[in-house]
Amino acid sequence: MTNIGIAITAIGSATPKVSLDNQGLSQIVETSDEWISSRTGIHQRKLANTAESLCSMATQASLAALAQANITATDIDLIILATSTPDDLFGTASQIQGELGAVKAVAFDMTAACSGFIFGLVTAAQFIRTGVYQNILLIGADILSRWVDWEDRRTCVLFGDGAGAVILQASNRDRLLGFELRSDGSQNDCLNLSYQPQPKQIIEGVTVSQGTYKPISMNGKEVYRFAVQKVPEVIEKSLFRANIGVEKVDWLLLHQANQRIIDAVAKRLEIPPEKVISNLRNYGNTSAASIPLALDEAVREGKVKPGDIIAASGFGAGLTWGAAIFEWGV
Repeated sequence: MTNIGIAITAIGSATPKVSLDNQGLSQIVETSDEWISSRTGIHQRKLANTAESLCSMATQASLAALAQANITATDIDLIILATSTPDDLFGTASQIQGELGAVKAVAFDMTAACSGFIFGLVTAAQFIRTGVYQNILLIGADILSRWVDWEDRRTCVLFGDGAGAVILQASNRDRLLGFELRSDGSQNDCLNLSYQPQPKQIIEGVTVSQGTYKPISMNGKEVYRFAVQKVPEVIEKSLFRANIGVEKVDWLLLHQANQRIIDAVAKRLEIPPEKVISNLRNYGNTSAASIPLALDEAVREGKVKPGDIIAASGFGAGLTWGAAIFEWGV
């Protein structure tokens, strides 16, 4: 079999129209702009209203990526939706496929929380490298505001909503240079959105569980400690697999969770601040959407150019984490 590579050829994003800034949050919980921004780097976040769905945001981001790639939805072979907040618990990827009119594409959801985009990128690459599919639409999208306890100031200040999408295409040169994925379920209680069972008796002697999901629960100190230790390690492992040194990296692109985490990882890797992509100031933590959202903004601003080498890493609930080293563009 001829060697087939992967190229990331286009990107698009979409966010809700309404913003909630830190001053607005201080009307809900006991907090302040100074308290939030100094600890997280976040100044505002975009929040989806009742008319905005995951499907609608993901479709909008996908259409932007398709237009940039100069291909149509009927050219897409596979759609992967990385999300933890589907509109339908059975999956939302197929709804997006229907909205786009991507009639040839198979579609499925993937859940790996804030690592979802990186896990999706690596998964998509395998389908291309084996020659099964040529054109893949990868979407990272989440509406975390659905599952935030707006009276819990430890979490409600962090999260926002958004969607980002990339087009991955078969290429004669592989632009995914290296990757590493990890999971540790023993630390699941550090960050989760867990099902809360409620007993319902069907008949005497037969009781089932019919509940709902509890709001997001997080141990911030443990998550910070985990990210600062594990993310540099997984990036270094990915660079080793790519056979390149950190000095060759043009951009560090981390999941946009907390500016202090981003700064600490960059410092440990000895990557200067001018090579770090960050936009969480305006969007907060958008989970699986955060990496493609930040990348799309950097591409549109002309920062990231074709041929640039990007070290990207996602980390979060599960716990899951991973990194990918890739070259942007065709």
